Amino acid sequence: MIAYLKGNIVKKTGRAIVIDTGNIGYLVYITKPLAAELLEDTEIKLFIHSHIKEDIFDLYGFINYKDLEFFERIIGISGIGPKTGLEILSLPPDKIKKAIINEDEAFICQTPGIGKKTAKRIILELKDKLETEDLENISLDRTEKTLSEVHREAVDALLKLGYQRHEVIRTLKDIPKEIIEAEEIITYFLKNT
Repeated sequence: MIAYLKGNIVKKTGRAIVIDTGNIGYLVYITKPLAAELLEDTEIKLFIHSHIKEDIFDLYGFINYKDLEFFERIIGISGIGPKTGLEILSLPPDKIKKAIINEDEAFICQTPGIGKKTAKRIILELKDKLETEDLENISLDRTEKTLSEVHREAVDALLKLGYQRHEVIRTLKDIPKEIIEAEEIITYFLKNT
């Protein structure tokens, strides 16, 4: 398995580049926005997803590891292959994630080859995972390491009260740093929704 490639861009096409890593050239598929900003004869390092089947050995490259992980989640959804996954990631990843969390099918359907049915499946399979990540990122911004547990406690309590996960996450993003106890978090949420 190839984890990453580092080398010179020998050739660039609309959707792929050829990277010379020292007498070996690899054809790597990339997103449209990345292809637009890269230049031939420059050095690059890409994290790689290898797509291997009987008659296929394709490489897909990403500038950062987070994009690679998100790509692998997307292609893990039944019916979405790597080429469609790359099309999805040609939209800004933050906007895609926001669309998934907010259940914005229309935004996801902007991707060529994605219809309403597939957009619904993407939302269904990724929404909770992205919201959990979002919550953990909020917690990482805090100085106390135990806060992520406290946040989870508060979120679980609010979900049991019937609130939707996305509205809980959205409100917790703006919570003042001095509010750190589960009860305080719940009180803050109830006053601010």
